Amino acid sequence: MLDKIKYFLLIMIMSFFSTNVAANYDKLAYDFNFNDLDGTPLNLAVYKGKVIIVVNVASQCGFTKQYEDMQKVWEKYQVKGVIMLGVPSNDFGRQEPGSNKEIKDFCEAKFGITFPMTEKVSVKGENAHPFYKWAKENHGKSAIPKWNFHKIIIGKDGKVEDTFASITNPSSEKFIKALEKALD
Repeated sequence: MLDKIKYFLLIMIMSFFSTNVAANYDKLAYDFNFNDLDGTPLNLAVYKGKVIIVVNVASQCGFTKQYEDMQKVWEKYQVKGVIMLGVPSNDFGRQEPGSNKEIKDFCEAKFGITFPMTEKVSVKGENAHPFYKWAKENHGKSAIPKWNFHKIIIGKDGKVEDTFASITNPSSEKFIKALEKALD
């Protein structure tokens, strides 16, 4: 009887420290589609086996300067199998009011963005894009953007590997460490 209690307690403790206890992953990130800023379908399945950094972005945000570091991370790590994916959203403070064309022109002119960008979508609530609903369902509340420039790292297996709040710069040591771990 004592062994059964110890076993039960061990399982409970392990469950407490696991971040993805509820994750069942009936789907993977590769099962989702967006459209790019030109309206062309963007199927995440083309990135199968790569690490994908998904960042909800906005052109009129205090964190908009992170575009510069997103581009630098993209340039350094794309040869290692990393995809940077910008997802414009007007969900927070109406800080992305422009059209898809205006967003594209801004990103290219101001920051020289060359990484893939989706069309503007919702990233929270009932109207959230299915990718974001999936991320929340499988990784919990930390996968829900609280503001612009929230980051989700998708591992090579298509599952949420880690998430980072807006304040975490994509060139920070903390973020790069998690990215390199996902590449291992």
